[in-house]
Amino acid sequence: MTTPETATSPSPSSATADATAPATGPGRLGSLGPVGLVLAGGISVQFGGALAVTLMPRAGALGVVALRLLVAAVVLLLVCRPRLRGHSRTDWGTVVVFGITMAAMNGLFYQAVARIPLGPAVTLEVLGPLALSVFASRRAINVVWAALALGGVFLLGGGGLSGLDPTGAAFALGAGAMWAAYIVFSARTGRRFPQADGLALAMAVGAVLFLPLGIAESGTKLLDPVTLGLGAAVALLSSVLPYTLELLALRRLPASTFAILMSLEPAIAATAGFLILDQALSAAEAAAIALVVAASMGAVRTQVGGGRKKRAALESTGLEG
Repeated sequence: MTTPETATSPSPSSATADATAPATGPGRLGSLGPVGLVLAGGISVQFGGALAVTLMPRAGALGVVALRLLVAAVVLLLVCRPRLRGHSRTDWGTVVVFGITMAAMNGLFYQAVARIPLGPAVTLEVLGPLALSVFASRRAINVVWAALALGGVFLLGGGGLSGLDPTGAAFALGAGAMWAAYIVFSARTGRRFPQADGLALAMAVGAVLFLPLGIAESGTKLLDPVTLGLGAAVALLSSVLPYTLELLALRRLPASTFAILMSLEPAIAATAGFLILDQALSAAEAAAIALVVAASMGAVRTQVGGGRKKRAALESTGLEG
């Protein structure tokens, strides 16, 4: 898709400039576009996760993950056709770690939803990005938004999560830790590789690592036409589309803001569970969703406002442009 030169040496500033070039208003689309990418990716991944739960009786948790990663890798490699030459050792190290992180995140999460409901699983998983938002943020106000989102996550989980299977809860927390690592390495991969080339290579790494586990658990069940079709749908909804959107968004959003936006995931998961898995929302869960949405909106307003102030300061000193 690109020349080796552009694949190996994109600076952070040039990557940001390229990513925001299509914006037509004075920073408007450049500021709000990444938020739309994150929200679209969240909707896609959670509805894909709900579909995956219905597939687990046919292929098992590890089998579903193997299908998801394999199909996603094939699709991305065919679409992106990334170049294998011209990358530095650091580039390859970043993409390999990114692939390992994706495989671990998916494997742990699917082990969790095999044992506990989708909503609580995502509620526990999102604690990873929330912790990242607190540690990565340099503005005190972002700690407030993270705390508000954490309150919503806690309320959505029923105020304690004590009735959950402990093994499933542990898998969900582990998936959350991998999710935080995914955010970090997705951003690094996006800066080092053009378009979605790094994502395609990382997905191939994850698929190669996880396929033996899926075969060991499910064997020939993975070759059933219905299972393959559903697995392909899960891969497109849960991997290809959301990971591509998130990688593009991370080129224009700081990791702390992106991580707080990830707190919307429990709300989206609860909606997907209601529509696909017949899991109804209680009044407390609806209130929790409102808290999480408010925290995410606050994080976005803080980010957009900070960007405007920075541009205004540059304009006043004559440094912009």
